[in-house]
Amino acid sequence: MPQTLPGARLAPGTRVPTRALAPVLGGPLALPDPERVTHVQFRRFAGCPVCNLHLRSVVRRHEEIERAGIREVVFFHSPADELREHVAELPFAVVADPDKVLYAEFGVEAHRRALLDPRGWPAIVRSVLGGVRELLRGRGRLPAASQPAGRLGLPADFLITPDGCVAAVKYGEHVYDQWSVDELLARAAELRASG
Repeated sequence: MPQTLPGARLAPGTRVPTRALAPVLGGPLALPDPERVTHVQFRRFAGCPVCNLHLRSVVRRHEEIERAGIREVVFFHSPADELREHVAELPFAVVADPDKVLYAEFGVEAHRRALLDPRGWPAIVRSVLGGVRELLRGRGRLPAASQPAGRLGLPADFLITPDGCVAAVKYGEHVYDQWSVDELLARAAELRASG
């Protein structure tokens, strides 16, 4: 199977090394999961309104994702202490990568086009309006004013088999360009059908 250099985009068939991760909440976990397919998501910073919009859709269907044999692991480029207050209610693993080590290893980019692409603007508006509603209800939290790793970033999704093979990948072209839950489930079904 192909290997890649840090910073290069991964392609299906690439192998990722096994590693132990320390989620911001809960015990350590292995990537890849040795018993099931892992959906790895790369997001932006703690409290990112657009990231939260997408993650709420994942939370709503998390049981369905689990029944499909998929483990969710989400990376943010914020420090763990900052992430904890924003992800305490998420039912899946969230990992801090403030130095963007794994972002580089997986070829995940940060670029101005993340926010400038008009295809992402409807999601930005929805996420900001939803965030304001949550703040007014006393349930939301504002992101930190300063983001050491920046506010820019493009999302990325990876489906990784238990043996470490990248089965499917999506590098986002704008701030809200990631797999929907339906797309994730379809890719996992294709993987089960082919294996």
